[in-house]
Amino acid sequence: MPEPTDIPSFAASQLNLLDAELKAELSETNALLSSHTPTALARAGLAILNLNVSSIRTGLGGKTVVELGLDPAVVTKGDKADIPEHGIRVGDIVALQDQPAGSAKKTEKRELAVKGVEGVVLRVKREVVEILLNKEDADVPSTGKLWLVKLANDVTYKRMNQTMSRMQKLEDHEYTPFMRVLFGQDSPSPLPPDLNDPSNPLHNLEWNDPSLNDSQKEAIRFALASREISLIHGPPGTGKTHTLIELILQMLKQKLRLLVCGPSNISVDNIVERLAAHKVSMIRLGHPARLLPSVLNHSLDVLTKTSDAAALVRDVRKEMDDKQSSIRKTRNARERRQVYADLKELRKEYREREKGCVNNLVHGSKVVLATLHGAGGFHLRGQEFDVVIVDEASQALEAQCWVPLLWVKASKLVLAGDHLQLPPTIKSLNSKHAKPAQQSKQDAIKSTGEEDNKAGSSVKRAAASTTLETTLFDRLLELHGPSIKRMLTTQYRMHETIMRFPSNELYESKLIAADFVKDRLLKDLPYQIEDTDDTREAVVFFDTQGGDFGEKTEDEEMKKGGKKVSLGDSKCNQAEAALVAMHVNKLVKAGVKAEDIAVVTPYNAQVRRISPMHDIVPA
Repeated sequence: MPEPTDIPSFAASQLNLLDAELKAELSETNALLSSHTPTALARAGLAILNLNVSSIRTGLGGKTVVELGLDPAVVTKGDKADIPEHGIRVGDIVALQDQPAGSAKKTEKRELAVKGVEGVVLRVKREVVEILLNKEDADVPSTGKLWLVKLANDVTYKRMNQTMSRMQKLEDHEYTPFMRVLFGQDSPSPLPPDLNDPSNPLHNLEWNDPSLNDSQKEAIRFALASREISLIHGPPGTGKTHTLIELILQMLKQKLRLLVCGPSNISVDNIVERLAAHKVSMIRLGHPARLLPSVLNHSLDVLTKTSDAAALVRDVRKEMDDKQSSIRKTRNARERRQVYADLKELRKEYREREKGCVNNLVHGSKVVLATLHGAGGFHLRGQEFDVVIVDEASQALEAQCWVPLLWVKASKLVLAGDHLQLPPTIKSLNSKHAKPAQQSKQDAIKSTGEEDNKAGSSVKRAAASTTLETTLFDRLLELHGPSIKRMLTTQYRMHETIMRFPSNELYESKLIAADFVKDRLLKDLPYQIEDTDDTREAVVFFDTQGGDFGEKTEDEEMKKGGKKVSLGDSKCNQAEAALVAMHVNKLVKAGVKAEDIAVVTPYNAQVRRISPMHDIVPA
């Protein structure tokens, strides 16, 4: 077994690695923004041009929300005012600026950029984009055409850095028994020898879902019995989230308070949707625009408007909205300053009332759900939970997982994921900042080693062996071994032939195909499909090795075309794209519905080659 990890050195190593990763991301984004025109950035999906302000209102926390639509001057009469296709998504960090003229010099562009405002994308629709401004007193550009450009997102890094900095400063006496187990300084508490023994209360659980298979039931019993940590290993299609829902319901029967997190909004919303079917009372933290429509009624924003305490903040919000509207109509500088001063006072009052409303809602909820990043917000600081559950834990940086673990009080952790799938994408490992990342490990060794020579060996292990690709799931498994993990073994997604390769190569041949999928073929779909070579086989391979299927990178093609924008080293293969289109065409002709066919590729450049070929497929 690996020796215990020194906590301060681990935090120091993470801080340096996170710094290198942020530099890599900022470098990539800044290189694009500084070397391309707004028009080129718009073609690349990183900007939206020709916008103007449709409205300004007050959002959650008293912050300003700006709604943007296409400038009527660029909309042809009779056409819809739909915003052109772009790559800006909810949650992106963006800058809103006056749009420079095509002939504008660099100095003019810089001046316009300085006058612009920054914010977070709150909502994206076909005809409007809403952004939540970072600064309360920002003077929104309101005359002439505006443009919106995507910036590097450093918000998540700030939260992770804040968390790791706090960890680094903790004194030894501040480490909880739970925390010591997570760093291998203590062993997990022993479990009953046989959870399936009829004398064990966990053996006689009353299941909410009687269709659970044996491996799912065992994982749930194990997670309930564990005192500090438990890992639920869910290979693809084995019902990992399905198992978590039953686990949550069982924990609620035990009167436990739960914080449920995931690395992405979709991973959290998936759980909210399933819990809602069981009429679970819960609160989903996060911007409403980032949530699925089906979970909005459980969001904090909606509940603060519909709860009994909502009336306390509604009147202040209306007054703030009226003030926001008056700013655009006010031309006198002195009057504008007075409006901003009034807004400042109203925001203060609004926050006080909203804080009371939010605290009552959150404190009274037995289940709180949030992204890992969102769990570090002020709403949850210092709150007590019996269990923290993290879904898709193998897709999250370890520093992300520590956000909920360090800012709330909890004594038990359940991680669900699959450490044998691809780890989180780390840009600094494949960029010019990779060397600084390696150097940061040496810095961590040196700085922490000087502080405490006794911890020297563990310092080196923490700093030299850990990368951002090493997730908390990975590290705990290495620290404590397979005794802290239970694996789900029945998969419900793949034909047995498709399953066999990953089962043998990754999962020690332990996967079992459920009866209703193990022999299922395309020709067996519940509508008329021809029995052909393509519909009666579960797996079809095409050999594309050789000169006729040459690959190229997006960069190479951009240099030849001259007009498009380089977005990095993304591969594409025109011949393979044509082959895919041909195969899809054959499937559709055999009777397979187009909506039942998915085409997957790891490269954005290849997506752009395949997408236009949908015209080849008959309707």
